[in-house]
Amino acid sequence: MGKAGLPLTENSTEQMGQGLPPHLFQAAVEQSPVAISITDLRANILYTNPAFHRVTGYEHCDVAGHNESLLSDKRTPPQVYHAMWLSLTEQRSWSGILINRRKDGSPYLAELNVAPVVDERGLTTHYLGMHRDVTELHRLQSRLGNHRQLIESVINAAPMIVALVDEKGGVVLKNPAYLTLMEALGSVEPAHLMLGTGSEARQSFGDREIRIDSLGGRPPRWFVCSATVVQERDEEADSFFAQQRHEYLLLVAKEITELKHQQEQMRVNSLRALVSEQEKLGTLRETISAAIFQLQGPLNMLTAAMGMESRRQGERHERSTSLFNALHSAVDAGNEAISVLEGSLPRLVDEPLVPLNINQVLRDALGITTERLLAEGIVIDWRPSPVLPVICGYENQLRAMFKQLIDNAVDALDGQNPLERSLMLTSEIRDGEVCVTIEDSGSGIPEENLLKVFQPFFTTHSGGDHTGMGLAMVQETVNRHAGVLRLTNREEGGCRVFVCLPVTAPQLCETYAKELS
Repeated sequence: MGKAGLPLTENSTEQMGQGLPPHLFQAAVEQSPVAISITDLRANILYTNPAFHRVTGYEHCDVAGHNESLLSDKRTPPQVYHAMWLSLTEQRSWSGILINRRKDGSPYLAELNVAPVVDERGLTTHYLGMHRDVTELHRLQSRLGNHRQLIESVINAAPMIVALVDEKGGVVLKNPAYLTLMEALGSVEPAHLMLGTGSEARQSFGDREIRIDSLGGRPPRWFVCSATVVQERDEEADSFFAQQRHEYLLLVAKEITELKHQQEQMRVNSLRALVSEQEKLGTLRETISAAIFQLQGPLNMLTAAMGMESRRQGERHERSTSLFNALHSAVDAGNEAISVLEGSLPRLVDEPLVPLNINQVLRDALGITTERLLAEGIVIDWRPSPVLPVICGYENQLRAMFKQLIDNAVDALDGQNPLERSLMLTSEIRDGEVCVTIEDSGSGIPEENLLKVFQPFFTTHSGGDHTGMGLAMVQETVNRHAGVLRLTNREEGGCRVFVCLPVTAPQLCETYAKELS
């Protein structure tokens, strides 16, 4: 800008130059930190400044009259010089990097700018060359590039998952292992599942086990994850003095699915034995409860008859008759029998309220019934939510509940076309609750029985294998967890059972247990 902020024009520049003493231009060139040389049209050196000596090691007397090629190193490709001379002959400036050689024979990288000097007739009379030693800069850039390439090679070859997540949650670096997992999850970002959401997603942590459930009935995958906050300086010019920084989260995850599968297999085998024992006890409880229920009806009638006989005798002022005594004996015997049966009921084992992953409970229930599902030729469509929040629940009761619902669905498919036997299970988060849907392709339940099926000892199955206590126990378990249970018929045929259980923070399980009790 010129005086009073006006832009500089060609005329104003000439006027300024004419107003400055000539020795100022010479002093500026002499004191410039950049190596400057002036040559004739054949590139023979006519002038060099002191910086030229500091960069090349040559004094002016060493190079005066010699060609600039004196500095050239044969390792500079000929096409570089060809491009330079092509620009100069067209009176265009040229910029580029050459390999030069100092007076002592040591090579260096020269960042060169060459411009033609044109006279008033428009003819090139000389060439002005300015160059600086950028060897160290190149070395640093190469070192940085090598380090980056080395790090990328290590990250890409690493058997674990590595990702870098920016402040907005975007994944800016993904290694091949990460991309493979992402493809397996249907293009869902694994980092979002492993880190979660909210403020916790931006914090460092170490050795956290993460379970990711896959679609299509495939087994879940397990990872041990660690996250570290890393910082990067802002590269923009306006942050040069005000050192702004950006935070990233480096996520590293190692898959431990195989180990978990082995542990799960041993656990499921133990569960099968445990559930088998529990089912035997449950069957015994149902049988005894049914017997008590069956005895209670006649006993109530005998008690009523005894009361009527007692009132009749009181009105006639008669003594106890043989009929009254017989009724009294029968009632006493009945009450005693009921007391014996109630005393023989297997006691339910108390269990603690613990943090649970419903996907794991559902998978346990499916694992226990796998043999029956395979024997019946039933197709399972398992659609779990990849990651679910924990709920506080009684694990054995919930497992038994979902197994009962699966068994009911399998029973409903009995007699169906083998090609149409299917069972679909889904889990999802809905309005602060973990919801599970179990659907079958059976014939459904008559509308008039949709509510009756929850009554004790009511069953829609013929034969003696069903006592009618299954759904009553399911309803009791849902109520104990402050949940919601709905049973409807599907339009396309079959039943749909909908169970929702409230989400509770793991650390609040003990408080939640007191509230439920």
